[in-house]
Amino acid sequence: MRYNKCHLQVFSLILVLGSLLSCNGQKKANPIIRNTNKSTPSFLPEVQTDNKISEYIRNIYEDRYGGLWFGTNGDGVAHYDGYNLSYYSSVNGFIGHQITGITEDSNQNIWFATDKGIIQYNWSEDEEGQRRFINHQDYLLFGNEQFWSIYADSKGQIWAGSASDIFLYDGAHWSAFELPLPEDISGTFITKATTWSISEDEDGHMWFSTNGYGAYEYDGKSFTRYTTADGLTDDSVDNIMQDRNGNIWLGTRYGGASRFDGKKFINYTSSDSIGNNEVCVIYEDESGHIWMSAEGYGVYRYDGRSFTNYGEKQGLKVKAVQTIFEDRNNRLWVGGGGGLYRFDGVSFVHITKDGPWK
Repeated sequence: MRYNKCHLQVFSLILVLGSLLSCNGQKKANPIIRNTNKSTPSFLPEVQTDNKISEYIRNIYEDRYGGLWFGTNGDGVAHYDGYNLSYYSSVNGFIGHQITGITEDSNQNIWFATDKGIIQYNWSEDEEGQRRFINHQDYLLFGNEQFWSIYADSKGQIWAGSASDIFLYDGAHWSAFELPLPEDISGTFITKATTWSISEDEDGHMWFSTNGYGAYEYDGKSFTRYTTADGLTDDSVDNIMQDRNGNIWLGTRYGGASRFDGKKFINYTSSDSIGNNEVCVIYEDESGHIWMSAEGYGVYRYDGRSFTNYGEKQGLKVKAVQTIFEDRNNRLWVGGGGGLYRFDGVSFVHITKDGPWK
């Protein structure tokens, strides 16, 4: 199978970290918590070749307190609380160095998808006044699968996507959630069923991307599958997002981006709109502009009429962009292979451990 450059960086990391623990068995609901660890003082990454937050920023999330979380590809998660930058990884009881997803539930818990399992960060303090990371490692249910996405829906449920399965947490237990795939798929790293993206639309419908079977919409009772036969530009879907007008945007591996209005698809490709058909992430900012990555070309901003490219000439030295995020102060952040950058309205500024944060 041919993989895109957005995910190739993962392979070398996996070889270094080693294989996950495995346990064969029937997949069924099991108790969620295998171990609980207190958050000990944060650490600095062991390998520091420069002052970057990390060599590879996979995802960015702002919690309800205004703190920024940066998921990295090998240094665990970095947290900026407005004053200090802290790192959390295995030495803090935080399983996994590769952070593939971040979300927050209605109880203010921060959830992380990692190469080792699912982690829940509990803001409440224990009897010793320390906050805790709760590691969700159910080997009978999860097996040795690596997780690639996580999402907290409006009903208080947590969804997590892995190499060949989706899992659902109801607040007490995890259970397997099956997509109606056209064939049986199993695997522990990457398969055609790998779910890179999970999201929810304004009607409460869940959307799941797959690595070769298109996209699935779930209304709570039934599934609708969208593929190239329906007009989708490519069946390997990396990212799904709904904009303020109700359109569903899908970034794909080999076909650029698609916009779905509920009836038809409009496609944006290297032949007419963007520099490369490999679109890892799509994001809508507060102004209603659509931002998307394009492998080797930085990012594009779509204002509803035309596309504007921001790359090396505009200060963005990230060719493989994997995350785009706007915080509550309307600052746009971009991360990927090359570190963390912030948009000042005209160009991009490289953000290191020393900032500039303001």
